[in-house]
Amino acid sequence: MIVQKTREQIELMRESALIVSKTLGMIAREIKPGVTTLYLDKLAEEFIRDHGAIPGFLGLYGFPNSLCMSPNSQVVHGIPNNIPLESGDVISVDCGAFKNGYHGDHAYSFEIGDVAQETKKLLQITKESLYVGIREFKIGNRVEDVGNAIQTYCEKAGYSVVRELVGHGLGTKMHEDPEMPNYGKRGRGKMFVEGMVVAIEPMINMGTRNIKQHKDGWTITTADGKPSAHFEHDVALIDGKPEILSTFKYIYEALGIVSNEEDEFRKVAFAF
Repeated sequence: MIVQKTREQIELMRESALIVSKTLGMIAREIKPGVTTLYLDKLAEEFIRDHGAIPGFLGLYGFPNSLCMSPNSQVVHGIPNNIPLESGDVISVDCGAFKNGYHGDHAYSFEIGDVAQETKKLLQITKESLYVGIREFKIGNRVEDVGNAIQTYCEKAGYSVVRELVGHGLGTKMHEDPEMPNYGKRGRGKMFVEGMVVAIEPMINMGTRNIKQHKDGWTITTADGKPSAHFEHDVALIDGKPEILSTFKYIYEALGIVSNEEDEFRKVAFAF
């Protein structure tokens, strides 16, 4: 069952989402060759708590950390460890925060040092596909309209879409209805309704779409060992159109990137 949110509830969700956004911005300043993912995880937990929230992932379904950190061929759900990051790595950092009874949850794939051009292109196309999908999250459309848009965009560029892992509704629970696959056929799936909030998160592989789960019960990697990319935003349906509650602007500020990619999904200019 889809849980529709009031405007007041959506504003509470925006607050949780922005704590995640600020956490990822902090991580952007710290992530570099030689740093361990476990160190970054501890920084994130402290940052989230200092901002009056609780890490949304810590203990969720038994997950042991505050961040899912998934480098290179890891798709999602990577467990932070003491292995230093190296130049040439790419890593998905997925973060959650719980405040005022609501969850925020989104992700960004970072480049570490000197990354191969073909891997940079994978990240670029995956991030672009996120916004392609968000544009389809509107009154009159259905769940698989979003997935079809993402799938078409990524497969046209020569990449593959993970099937077993999907986006989801978001609210008082981390995972609510509906599931939001990154593939599908137009006109299928649940109809979008005013006030719903979802996490849209394309997970795109350079090679095969097939994945495998490791013995730790969490880590998911590509079956062929090639890189994967993952980007995620929290999006509300307001006045029939998508409005992004999260932002990558804190990340871009940290990395010196200029971008207006989110502007079309905001009613007012975003203030730092």
